[in-house]
Amino acid sequence: MKIKFLDLEKINNRFRSEIDQRIKNILDCGWYLQGKENEVFAKNFASYCGTKYAVGVANGLDALRLIINAYGFGAGDEIIVPANTFIATILAISDNGCTPVLIEPDINTYNINPNLIEEKITSKTKAIMVVHLYGQAVQMDKIREIAKKYNLKVIEDAAQAHGAYYENKRVGNLGDAAAFSFYPGKNLGCMGDGGAVVTNDETLYNKVKALANYGSDYKYHHIYKGLNSRLDEMQAAILDIKLKHLDDDNTRRRQIAKYYRENIKNPKIILPQTYNEESHVWHVFVVRCEDRESLQKYLEANGIQTNIHYPTPPHKQDAYKELENLKLPITEQIHQQVVSLPISPVLTDEEVKKIVEIMNEW
Repeated sequence: MKIKFLDLEKINNRFRSEIDQRIKNILDCGWYLQGKENEVFAKNFASYCGTKYAVGVANGLDALRLIINAYGFGAGDEIIVPANTFIATILAISDNGCTPVLIEPDINTYNINPNLIEEKITSKTKAIMVVHLYGQAVQMDKIREIAKKYNLKVIEDAAQAHGAYYENKRVGNLGDAAAFSFYPGKNLGCMGDGGAVVTNDETLYNKVKALANYGSDYKYHHIYKGLNSRLDEMQAAILDIKLKHLDDDNTRRRQIAKYYRENIKNPKIILPQTYNEESHVWHVFVVRCEDRESLQKYLEANGIQTNIHYPTPPHKQDAYKELENLKLPITEQIHQQVVSLPISPVLTDEEVKKIVEIMNEW
């Protein structure tokens, strides 16, 4: 039995007939961008997140870029951001000419450590960007207190945490604005690239909407130097179908994560921690071990496909040579040790048990 890290064909085939019908409707009407499918999905996704507004955009990176742009942040401005994240979070900051100020994570949750933020704030700081990494919401209380104290915006990178909660509010509704990715492998994924900005700020919403459409508020009238970043009608329709099943899918992910956490007993494996089991949506299930390469080879030899999120931290990438001298030992340790095990709503009980048995035999 070969266990895929993520079986996208199996995930999407559950909705095949409904997707086929919605795509047929789009083909029959001949309207492929900025039509009713986008309007319906944006309304439904905003409602799901608990926000007033949502704008579908081309991808998660663009969602972050557009938020920063819409706030008018640029050269000379600093944005606080976790060091332990996918590079897209940092790219969105530097793409707008801003300076990323990297903060170490909590070694237990892998999310940004709120206790290290205030000492990094300067007169140039404009925002705190949090990342709800691996599907676990950042504990936001202290971050919001700091933001209020220094009059900073709070931007959520929620690309990995569709449906996660913090104190009875979903991610996307925990700061001033939030960015989502709908990359195919996400908990809510389309069949191509896609993203969204959600917010309760009407001014920001209107600006993001215009910026994403060539800076235009109506056809051939351009009020900003914008870009082309739009969610197409087919992807919006697919996402709207899958949105109805997101909570059930996240429940299945929690069941699998709970079984892993209760039954993997190998002392060489460090299991992920959570402060609230029911709020985590487990986009990926990340374990740590000192000999990652041996573990991956062993699992592959036993028919289990794994992944690494992520092998090299942003400050050690060639693209950010200006950051390479930063001392971020916790971030570097995490990136050297993490391995992601299979977790998805279509993983069977038999497959989950096999993974646990083989992990315990290593």
